[in-house]
Amino acid sequence: MVFTHVAVGTNDIEASRNFYDRVLATIGWTRIVDLGDTGSFWGDGAPSFMVTVPRNGEPATAGNGTTISFRAPDHASVWAFHEAALALGMPDEGAVGPRSWAPGAVASYTRDPDGNKLAVYGMEGSS
Repeated sequence: MVFTHVAVGTNDIEASRNFYDRVLATIGWTRIVDLGDTGSFWGDGAPSFMVTVPRNGEPATAGNGTTISFRAPDHASVWAFHEAALALGMPDEGAVGPRSWAPGAVASYTRDPDGNKLAVYGMEGSS
């Protein structure tokens, strides 16, 4: 892994915890650390993704043009991630399907409760 972790801001930590607990479980990730009422980390054995209340006290905002993309272990997990997000009322920002830029890639896009754009990619058949 190149990064120590990736973080996004939230204005409602409990809504974010509920959302990420459900969608990240579909790719085998769990909540690893809670930082009281200010944030949480998820990952597969090690903290990799953080949701946090901004430390400067200003409202969290989603970055225009920013997408956080998670790697799924298989194509079925891409479907499960997308279905979990939609079941939680999040938008379909790109239906599950192949992505031509990477052989074997199936992906989907949605947003989290704070509007952060998320993708999930299953890369079966490619290394």
